[in-house]
Amino acid sequence: MGVKITAIRTRVVNAEMRNWVFVRVETDVPGLYGWGEATLEWKTRAVVGAVEDLAPLVIGRDPRDIEQAVRVMKKQSFWRLGAIGMSAISGIEMALWDIMGKHFGVPVWRLLGGKVRDKVAVYTHLGLGDMRAVYETMDADPLVLRAQELMAKGYRAFKAVFIPYTHFHAPLPEVDKVGRLMEALRKAVGPEIEIMVDFHGRPASAAAALPYIQALEPGRPMFVEEPVPPGDTAGLKALVGRTSIPLATGERLVERSEFVELLAANAVAVIQPDICHCGGLLEAKKIAAHAESVGVGVAPHNPLGPIAGVAALHFAVSTPNHMIQEEMVGAVPWYFEVVQGPIRMVDGFWQVPEAPGLGIEVDEEACARHPYAQEVLHTQNAVLGDGTVVDW
Repeated sequence: MGVKITAIRTRVVNAEMRNWVFVRVETDVPGLYGWGEATLEWKTRAVVGAVEDLAPLVIGRDPRDIEQAVRVMKKQSFWRLGAIGMSAISGIEMALWDIMGKHFGVPVWRLLGGKVRDKVAVYTHLGLGDMRAVYETMDADPLVLRAQELMAKGYRAFKAVFIPYTHFHAPLPEVDKVGRLMEALRKAVGPEIEIMVDFHGRPASAAAALPYIQALEPGRPMFVEEPVPPGDTAGLKALVGRTSIPLATGERLVERSEFVELLAANAVAVIQPDICHCGGLLEAKKIAAHAESVGVGVAPHNPLGPIAGVAALHFAVSTPNHMIQEEMVGAVPWYFEVVQGPIRMVDGFWQVPEAPGLGIEVDEEACARHPYAQEVLHTQNAVLGDGTVVDW
């Protein structure tokens, strides 16, 4: 039976720090449609426009020809798409997988190669993803309290962001403070809980990042993330031989070629593609396969909305070198109201979904209660005391 794409539209849902961009792809088969997510922080209107620009390239095509649809959107756009265009493609691609799974009556992970694990290890952020808890908790007592709250909720791993805004120099008092914070967290949660530390690319060079990394070493984090700005492969390479902590990066890389270059340099132990930015599920699988071939694990970036979370779940179930999954279900209290889906955590693990497609339903009335609004521009806090603007 032939199936054709008839329309593509977006639904924007404001979640304070981010506007979630949901993408709905409709077909000429009654009741057969798919949902994806194309959220890109502080680029909402640009991504919505990009979805609208790309839609004419695939309307009229068979939604089951997913690889061909992505090639059309990339090749016949002529201009290289960057983060905005690739996020738009990702949202559309994700929705095509949802359609495919529904069409064949199977969960998406079965179409991505089948199950390679029975449950998926996950981690969240201190404060369950609440913006202020994540980015504004820089003292030991509240860090410890938030970590203990997470453990009480069943989490066995978490990420913290307590590296200060930095430039090309890591001041000694700040380095010492980072060491004390890590020590307090490790003492509070014990040796069985995994702790990750996100640098957010704040150190402008490897020389500035290294003192912080060394201060963290006694606490034995699972990995440190983005110790230098994205694209600084040489900086990562300089750090690799000088620390025992695994290095991770990749959330702000959008082309497979960027990951190939990074992996060829043997500069990281963990890559972190974002399924909403790198071109979707199939492209993320290709990136992961390349990483596996050179002995690198995958821990996908995913602080976005609930459809992105479900896509990450299907990816994790079917990807052999997947290590652990970032999630942010506490970003807003109504996270599960706008999208009903299969995310269910038991003892720190997501469970394997069985419903066809992604296994979600979007409540558009609930979405309408949270219309587009200007996101909180927390990035504007990234200014040093002398007025120097630095990485957030």
